[in-house]
Amino acid sequence: MSTIQILQIGLGPLGIKIGQFISERERLDTVAAVDKNPALIGQDFGNLCGKNATGILVSGNISTAITGQKIDVAVLTTVSDMWRIVPQIEEILAHGIPVVSTCEELSFPWQTSPELSKRLDEAAKSAGVAVLGTGVNPGYLMDALPMFLTGVCQDVRSVTVRRFQDAQFRWVPFQKKIGAGLSLDDFEKKKSDGSLRHVGLTESMHFIAHRLGWELERTEDLISPVIADNQIVTEAMTIPSGHASGVRQEGNGYVGGEVKIKLVFQAAVGEPESFDEVKIEGTPDICSRITGGVNGDVATCAITLNAIPQVLRSSPGLKTMADVPLISFF
Repeated sequence: MSTIQILQIGLGPLGIKIGQFISERERLDTVAAVDKNPALIGQDFGNLCGKNATGILVSGNISTAITGQKIDVAVLTTVSDMWRIVPQIEEILAHGIPVVSTCEELSFPWQTSPELSKRLDEAAKSAGVAVLGTGVNPGYLMDALPMFLTGVCQDVRSVTVRRFQDAQFRWVPFQKKIGAGLSLDDFEKKKSDGSLRHVGLTESMHFIAHRLGWELERTEDLISPVIADNQIVTEAMTIPSGHASGVRQEGNGYVGGEVKIKLVFQAAVGEPESFDEVKIEGTPDICSRITGGVNGDVATCAITLNAIPQVLRSSPGLKTMADVPLISFF
């Protein structure tokens, strides 16, 4: 396989980490980089990634960045929602470039954003390339992995996935995203305005239901704070006793008046036990547990890169993890 030449768009902590991972991989090479942040434009991409200078200067727009370059795929790490990501992807598709994105709502948008999904699917087909939304969660741990585990079942009656993680080992932006350190009043305010939540539980529930042939009557996405019993002190922050140390989010998918899909995501600074667990009630019953859990920062970067060859092999259109060949390290 020849070297895959990559256009990176979005150079926040995730994009920079992916750039570092690419530099450590054979057959992958970032040849162009784009970000809207004026402070980053004109900087050497290699230096931003903590590596030697590469001569690749960050551009503020795609057209300038790819001039004179042969681009095989774009890695898009910008926003989490469909209404903002679709125009960004359409701009990439205008250049005939396939896309792998970490946008959470893009992982399975057909039920939650049907019109935008259709629009993006048609644009990708017109461009003759594939578009995939993936990540560790959503994209793998709470949807693709449990569905793969059901492959040995004669019948499935319910699916429960629990992801618990000690957030002190995650990036500081992630800790802030889950409300760590907030007073309970501030937690509720951010919860109310939608700025404090793990994005993707609803998409994961619809992914599972779609694969199992279930029609969800309704879904719930319940959010509550994890409250610190004692003061917690880390290098990044001090969390007073009684403040939020993180978030608990529970997704419930109903079929026939019963919860058939339950997804529990709990991330908090000082969470006593980290693990990822899938329980399938069926024939046979299955319980799979990853003790210690999967490091979300590493895993998100890795699965994004590992998905690239499969996206390049896929037929044109908007894809989910169920539509592309099985992803593995390469």
